[in-house]
Amino acid sequence: MRIGELGDRCGVSTKTIRYYESIGLLDEPERTTGGYRSYDADAVGRLRFIRDAQATGLTLAEISSVLELKSTGERSCAHTTALIEAHVDAIDAQISQLRSARTELATLLERANGLDPASCTDPNRCQVINRTRS
Repeated sequence: MRIGELGDRCGVSTKTIRYYESIGLLDEPERTTGGYRSYDADAVGRLRFIRDAQATGLTLAEISSVLELKSTGERSCAHTTALIEAHVDAIDAQISQLRSARTELATLLERANGLDPASCTDPNRCQVINRTRS
């Protein structure tokens, strides 16, 4: 199949397919006598895997590391699990940071609702954000 058909089957653009080839995620395909790329069914499976792995949050470098293990005949489950665990940990850390930021913003909002806008006279600071120093 040609590149356009591969892209249609997998839901990616031809530009993406060419990029994946250029960074080694997809093997260079055979060429027709006319010079067109000619892909086999394995390319469909590999491209779908790449797309699905990206949807889980894995980076292209991480996906490449999984594919490298697979290409040498090794099992990749433990490696993939470790990658996913690292992403879960990173998301948990982001959630924690967001919760802290939300708490701080909610405090500022509560403070803002209790302030008199007429008393905001400093031309360089907003009284909502300007914290009282102790």
